[in-house]
Amino acid sequence: MSTQSAIVVGGGIGGLAAALALTRQGIRVQLLEQAAHIGEIGAGIQLGPNAFAALDALGVGHIARQRAVFTDHIIMMDAVDNSEVVRIETGRAFQERFNGPYAVIHRADIHGAILEGVQHDPLISFHTSTHITGLTQADDHAEVTDEKGNTYRADIVVGCDGVKSVVRQQLIGDPPRVTGHVVYRAVVERENMPEDLRINAPVLWAGPRCHLVHYPLRGGAQYNLVVTFHSREQEEWGVRDGSKEEVLSYFQGIHARPRQLLDRPTSWRRWATADREPVGQWSYGRATLLGDAAHPMSQYMAQGACMALEDAVTLGLAAAQHKDDLSAAFKLYESLRIPRSARVLWSTREMGRIYHAQGVERAVRNSLWQGRTQQSFYDALQWLYGWNAQNSMSGIKL
Repeated sequence: MSTQSAIVVGGGIGGLAAALALTRQGIRVQLLEQAAHIGEIGAGIQLGPNAFAALDALGVGHIARQRAVFTDHIIMMDAVDNSEVVRIETGRAFQERFNGPYAVIHRADIHGAILEGVQHDPLISFHTSTHITGLTQADDHAEVTDEKGNTYRADIVVGCDGVKSVVRQQLIGDPPRVTGHVVYRAVVERENMPEDLRINAPVLWAGPRCHLVHYPLRGGAQYNLVVTFHSREQEEWGVRDGSKEEVLSYFQGIHARPRQLLDRPTSWRRWATADREPVGQWSYGRATLLGDAAHPMSQYMAQGACMALEDAVTLGLAAAQHKDDLSAAFKLYESLRIPRSARVLWSTREMGRIYHAQGVERAVRNSLWQGRTQQSFYDALQWLYGWNAQNSMSGIKL
């Protein structure tokens, strides 16, 4: 029997993880990336224990651990009065409960860890500067076309081409849901970070219709800063340079301690965010979706990359169960991933509401977790952080 083949569209975290998962099943992969180089832009991301379970299943967890910063806590502060709302300890008890750490890492470092696991595999070939414009399917193969007119053929296609996925547009054609929330991201050097905020944790400052998050990167040499607010404008989905003046205009009435952070970045990038409504099907014939192409979500639970990694592991395991029928593997994969990713997406939207509470909602929010034990926090997070490769295929309730 000839070696089965796949086209993976997109060379980000999800695309590389998908390629790694498929090559581990003996499937030959052509990875198509529209950028000129296989790399990752952006700043920091958070990785929960479920992400490390996925990275371990892909054989690259040890590389990611070497590059990550393991945090001591996850903290939410009230940005108006500088009071602590909740603190979840992420030390030994947390790691023993979920069999993995909570960490923060630069996007380029996690991307590089996965790339190391796959780049020398003889089953993978990389095609850069390749922008896909079309997808067609036949009884015995699938084919994609790029903007230069080149065609690529394989048994299956996996669309890992992000929030503006061309593959999704071909398969589903649904519109994005522009959230009206704007995200500013910046990286601050350690010496420019206020000393009392050099905290080894993701710290979220929750304000009225706005919040900001900071956490260390690269051993504390840098800090990732993410600022979010409900825009007054009619937003269009996209990225552009931002302005400090706009950010400050949304953070009136914020306590001086978090507000001082807004003066620190030397440049900002501005994202008008979008997600999509969950769908009941994202696999059609010989094509499927993965990561942000399948279930783009906002950043409020820091699970976007984690979900892509889980997707990749599940896809690989489904392919192992259906070696002779990858379309059947796709059906198994989506039956497991659609309910879980939808739950995370809907939970993420609700967390955005909680973070941005004002008035009476803020008072209720600040009382939600009073008196809770660490054990009760861990119990509440079990469904999310308890995922691993072993239980991912059973459909059990975590």
